[in-house]
Amino acid sequence: MNTLAEMVRTQLLVAIDNDDLVLPTLPEVALSIREAAEDTEISVNALSKVIGRDAALAARLIKVVNSPLLRAATEVTDLQTAITRLGINYSCNLAIGLVIEQIFHARSEVVEQKMREIWATSLEVAGISYELCMRFTQLKPDQGALAGLVHQIGVLPILTYAEEHNELLSDPVCLNHVIEQIHPVLGDKILSVWEFPELLAGLPSQVQDLDRHSNKVDYVDVVQIARALSDVGRERPLAALPAYRHLNLPAGSQLSIGELLGARHMFR
Repeated sequence: MNTLAEMVRTQLLVAIDNDDLVLPTLPEVALSIREAAEDTEISVNALSKVIGRDAALAARLIKVVNSPLLRAATEVTDLQTAITRLGINYSCNLAIGLVIEQIFHARSEVVEQKMREIWATSLEVAGISYELCMRFTQLKPDQGALAGLVHQIGVLPILTYAEEHNELLSDPVCLNHVIEQIHPVLGDKILSVWEFPELLAGLPSQVQDLDRHSNKVDYVDVVQIARALSDVGRERPLAALPAYRHLNLPAGSQLSIGELLGARHMFR
């Protein structure tokens, strides 16, 4: 790592330790949705009122239900029907994912483009994670998709920092070094501040450990495989990853990324 990248890395780590780094906040509507999701008795009507407070979010959710992946015989035009079609849990996690997407915005064109790239990758990983959960595990597909969406969330504060420091922004190689080094610890910090469930809170850093072994299949395994599948130039073969064995996946030739990628349309 060059001197600038090392200096920025040190500054960011100190800022994290001192709680001086401004972390993205989870919008109020997402907090309300998550609170609603924790109520096992909540009705479709009650949840639709919570989500319906944000008209743009409600419209996005309806759009998702009518997407090619989920489209049914008749078009859905109202929020209650959309939630009924998706189910309470799926609707909640999907809505939170759609809210998180709105955080991915920047003032400068360079940072905006980088954020769009991060979001596009996260979308793809989320879609593949959803399909992997559904086909090969007993894990919740909607939770898997949310895990894929947030696994790079730690990049956001780094890009925000870069907007204030032109020397970092003008050196893409250095910026990528810093992102690679710092985003996992920042991601853990953000998800902890957002009070994400324990099974997802440490995911950004755990996903980086490709030699990780777990006693039973979990969302980290799923996101690791989803990332590997979305990375055409991956250095390690899928079968060499412990996560591959944890998921008990079929031989590589049978695991077609083409089949799995359809799921990413759920967030478009």
